[in-house]
Amino acid sequence: MRYLTDRKRAQGMGSGRQGTHHHWQMIVTSTLLVVLVPLFVITFGLGLGGTYEEVLAYFGRPIPALITGLSLTVGIIHLLSEVQAAIEDYVHGVAGKLTYIAAAAFAYTLIAAALYALVKLAL
Repeated sequence: MRYLTDRKRAQGMGSGRQGTHHHWQMIVTSTLLVVLVPLFVITFGLGLGGTYEEVLAYFGRPIPALITGLSLTVGIIHLLSEVQAAIEDYVHGVAGKLTYIAAAAFAYTLIAAALYALVKLAL
């Protein structure tokens, strides 16, 4: 029976070469969300309670539309990074790769649908 330490088991396996990129992506999106979420809540709150035409006119302005679009896009990309970390930890092999592809496809479809709806609302 071989008794190996955790270090000996991991030695020679190499790094995934994605850790630094993933870390910086999380730092940047987290920092952006710290600014965008309060702006989005304020923007959304100011547009609430009006008639349909008032809401269309409000989101037709560039600042509310831009804040809403950025908040949705950055939030979904941040969520996708979190889902990627969870998939890497708990799902292995081909199933993990297919699960990540499905999650990424869903996230980017959600971004496209949200931006399309915002453009239709704004224009």
